[in-house]
Amino acid sequence: MEHQGIIPLARSVETGNLAPLKKPITIAGGGLAGLSLGIALQSRGVAVTLHEASAYPRHRVCGEFISGVGRETLATLGIADCLDDATHLQSASWSDSAGRLAEMQAPGRGISRWKLDDHLQRQFLSLGGTLVTNSRIAPDSGIIWAAGRPRQPSPWLGLKCHARNLPLTHDLEMFTSPGGYIGLAKIEDGMVNICGLFKARPARGAKGSALLLTMLREASLHALADRLEAADLDESSFCGVAGFQTGLQTGPTFSIGDAASMIPPFTGNGMSMAFESAECALQPALDYAAGCKSWLEAAEASTASQDSRFKRRLTTAAILHQLLMNRAALRITRTLARRKMLPFQTLLHLVR
Repeated sequence: MEHQGIIPLARSVETGNLAPLKKPITIAGGGLAGLSLGIALQSRGVAVTLHEASAYPRHRVCGEFISGVGRETLATLGIADCLDDATHLQSASWSDSAGRLAEMQAPGRGISRWKLDDHLQRQFLSLGGTLVTNSRIAPDSGIIWAAGRPRQPSPWLGLKCHARNLPLTHDLEMFTSPGGYIGLAKIEDGMVNICGLFKARPARGAKGSALLLTMLREASLHALADRLEAADLDESSFCGVAGFQTGLQTGPTFSIGDAASMIPPFTGNGMSMAFESAECALQPALDYAAGCKSWLEAAEASTASQDSRFKRRLTTAAILHQLLMNRAALRITRTLARRKMLPFQTLLHLVR
């Protein structure tokens, strides 16, 4: 019988020396955070079983724009190769219903979750990880929770769709109104990802891309809706999500990714934060697997690392989100933008 605090030992076949056995780890949720942490742990000799509620490949509501994550983080997680075929992006613009407000530099990469999640799960499996798809498990001690944001009352509706034959003026185009905001980003194979956050309203029977166009027109973004109507919208890529709040989440003790915190989507930093949260959890999880930390100690160390890393950007983004969604504040913000009195590059840095 294994006693608490005693690390079981195994004899090495090659040397005959005794070496500590690493405890296996279970991860709930096969999105960016769960898969990248699973890859990092599996590559370090920790046996990982990952449960994903759906299957691969699949579409997810996501900006599909990676900006802010460093090369060191990707290398530490062992996932840099999974982004080799991402589209490199540089230029960005911000507009409202009356026209363009500003242009800026926003270096990043565009890649669909359909492709990226598939790359990551293949990498995980190639390392010997155990992947159980179409599987939902309950939170419990010993399970790292990466199963996404918890459902809670919310006025927000997130919508996403891919398009072809949609010319862009910049690699990333952002549009805002008091009714919501939306981003258009170049991804692979000449496609454009369209992802928006709207104040939820009765959809009057609209479904698929028709719902997206309806929400755009209700947000007074008529010119953008006209552009999308003229493009080839991929109905199979359409998906939506509701019942969520941004900011810190109240999830299980050892949570990562959106299950731990969710930055407002307009920042374009959500995907990067998923990878970074996996990096924050990596050493605590390794310490638990090696018997150096209890489960609670490892969970607390992961949470502390994420809090330290994300506090500034979450706070700044929450303030900016309120300004974007408040009619009076947005009017002032747009006036300052048109007069070139807003430090966009500084604000961009603060949410990364």
